[in-house]
Amino acid sequence: MPRTIAHLDLDAFYATVELHRRPELKGLPVIVAGSGPRAVVTTASYEARRFGVGSAMPAARARRLCPDAVVIPPDFAAYREVSRDVMDLVTATVDVVEVVGLDEAYLDLSDLHSPRAAMRRLVQQIREGTGMSASVGIGPNRLVAKVASDAEKPGGFVVLTREQACERFADAPPGLVPGIGPKTAARLEALGIGTLRALAHADEAVLREHFGANQGPWLRARGWFEGSAVVDPVREAVSESRETTFDEDIADPHRLEAILLRLAAELSTGLRRHDRAGRTIAIKVRLDDWTTVTRARTIEAPTNDPGRIGVVALQLLREYAPARPVRLLGVRVAAFGGAAEREDPGQLALEL
Repeated sequence: MPRTIAHLDLDAFYATVELHRRPELKGLPVIVAGSGPRAVVTTASYEARRFGVGSAMPAARARRLCPDAVVIPPDFAAYREVSRDVMDLVTATVDVVEVVGLDEAYLDLSDLHSPRAAMRRLVQQIREGTGMSASVGIGPNRLVAKVASDAEKPGGFVVLTREQACERFADAPPGLVPGIGPKTAARLEALGIGTLRALAHADEAVLREHFGANQGPWLRARGWFEGSAVVDPVREAVSESRETTFDEDIADPHRLEAILLRLAAELSTGLRRHDRAGRTIAIKVRLDDWTTVTRARTIEAPTNDPGRIGVVALQLLREYAPARPVRLLGVRVAAFGGAAEREDPGQLALEL
């Protein structure tokens, strides 16, 4: 049966939360970012975005683009609290909701009598109850809904069929579509495919040749705005990680090992808080030239013990032995599958 899917996206969420806490900043360019030399922009107000400031941009570059901006450090505890208030309103209105971040969710409106009216009421309730502005996209699948919600921000409300989406965004670059990143877009451009219209009508054999048997047809389908209409309210975590980016690159192996053990302890605390345990332990290392490598090992029994995680992570790091200074280090536990074993935590399930 045809589905009606909505994507709800809170406009400049972190910045809007900060403006409500600091109303004297309203109308000013505001950037939410850390203070370190490698900090990136979490979000920016629309006044700052007019200067070219965007999310994930290095904070130093954002300050150069908008030197008069007010820079505020992120407060994720406050953002989570407001997000809970918003999502409570969403789930009180719609039964099937898939929350995909602090500031966005997919909603299945198929069973509602008047889905557009329901969403307009919900947007108004969110504004009155939390002060947050939301943009909404409605379509027959997640892809159309997502792109539609971004089309007229802030405060947008766009309803499109798949055919209307194809027509409206025909001349847009493929990178407009979620899942097509800069590298893929550049490869498409090299093939003479610079618009979604061109992607939709591209020779599937050519796409298969250059992108593979799976990704090639997938890319062409994205050009036609074909996508899933499934909204899954249960999103089970499959892994959990901790990582840190250093203000200055680190070459000393002893410092790296000490930091890795600290990250392993923090990760263990988080796993235990959520009663999770996993069998695969991995590290992530990014060198000063941006080379990024991961190394993983699977043990026999699920664990969330800091000793086990730390020992395996240390061995992985020593085996890799970074040849260059390190700018980022992380540790991850995956393959959740049951409670941790209760035997002596010092005993490893894997012979090291």
